[in-house]
Amino acid sequence: MNGAVPLSLGLAELGFTASGESLVRRSVLPSGVRILSEQVPGARSATVGYWVAVGSRDELPDTYGSTHFLEHLLFKGTDARSALDIAVSFDEVGGEHNAMTAKEYTCYYAKVQDRDLPMAVDVLSDMITSSVLDEEEFENERGVILEELAMADDDPADVTSERFFEAVLGAHPLGRPIGGSPETIRAATRESVWNHYRANYRARDLVITVAGAVDHDELVAGVQRALTSAGWDLGIQAAPVGRRDATSGLIERGSPLVVVQRPIEQANILLGVPGLPAADERRSVLAVLNSVLGGGMSSRLFQEIREKRGLAYSVYSFSPSYSDAGLFGLYAGCSPAKAGQVAELMLSEFRRLGEGGVTDEEMRRAVGQLSGASALALEDSDTRMSRLGRSEITLGEFSDLDEALRRLALVTPEDVRELAVELAARPVSIAAVGTIDQAAFDGLFDVPVIV
Repeated sequence: MNGAVPLSLGLAELGFTASGESLVRRSVLPSGVRILSEQVPGARSATVGYWVAVGSRDELPDTYGSTHFLEHLLFKGTDARSALDIAVSFDEVGGEHNAMTAKEYTCYYAKVQDRDLPMAVDVLSDMITSSVLDEEEFENERGVILEELAMADDDPADVTSERFFEAVLGAHPLGRPIGGSPETIRAATRESVWNHYRANYRARDLVITVAGAVDHDELVAGVQRALTSAGWDLGIQAAPVGRRDATSGLIERGSPLVVVQRPIEQANILLGVPGLPAADERRSVLAVLNSVLGGGMSSRLFQEIREKRGLAYSVYSFSPSYSDAGLFGLYAGCSPAKAGQVAELMLSEFRRLGEGGVTDEEMRRAVGQLSGASALALEDSDTRMSRLGRSEITLGEFSDLDEALRRLALVTPEDVRELAVELAARPVSIAAVGTIDQAAFDGLFDVPVIV
């Protein structure tokens, strides 16, 4: 494979050999269903994912939390299977099954032995197409989700993360919590969730990805049988749903500073700025920048804040990205009395990347870390399955390990410095949770907002 492979929505069939001699194939059915597989030599298991490109950002004000609510409900039974039947199907073969709701997509997935892949396809197809959203189960699951939200609200790291997204992204839909709020979940009706389900779980929305021990032709035939059996008319001609607009969205900072008072022993601090969209050509540069600043035990944040000063146990940076926006964040957990000092040090190290750039030694370490981590991650079929899904839904192209390493090798110290300058010039926000005096952050921001 030489370079990234475009995944055109109008191309019915595509196949190529990727790094490690894995075989990647893609079929777009006339109904718009997209099926991607990566056959990995020597694999004895497979991970399968059923994706819809609908996440929390797509909800209307009166349906906040519906995407996550629906994710729970699809495990609660169909006309053909009860919730217990679904659970037993995977448990009795030693498989794993779960789902994730994200800001831009929802994925239902399972990992099984190769011989059990047809079963996984049948069960997941049934869940996606034929869930009944039983009224009693709906009310039971409302209680479960409220408990899940309560659990997250008891976790200071989760609270800090939610408030950080709100502070950086403001009114942008990506700034909203994925699970909604207790108020919106209590107000949710079966009808609103049912309408959300019927509007977004159609053939043209569905992307199926499988990695590991998989035969593509058998997979396609199995999917067609399962979906047809569920009542989907795969003979109807429909183009796959279009990908999101990758044009960078307008981000207006929600708040420079949000402090949530909690009687806990440690302050959780997130500091950051708007980052890069997922398809930005500089994403390899950002990966190197992130590695140098806070990507490991040799990173600047770890060495300066933990090793040299002993101010934190956990300190790192991260860079989530979405179709039209992203974040670049720095995290530390420290004594509340040291919160201001740690925030100032994080901000200082962040800005110093643009002022002084990175050394050749830092570049060598960062590229080595990212290259090794990428190769090790691909030992897992879960990672490969997810890579196929993100490639199809968000990026519109597939890059294998060789292409990723090629792009990393092209990154220069000047590339990193220039991106650091650009990011550091963006509005900075802090979210902090703990017994923190607001005066700890005086001088770092303009108008603090205390909650």
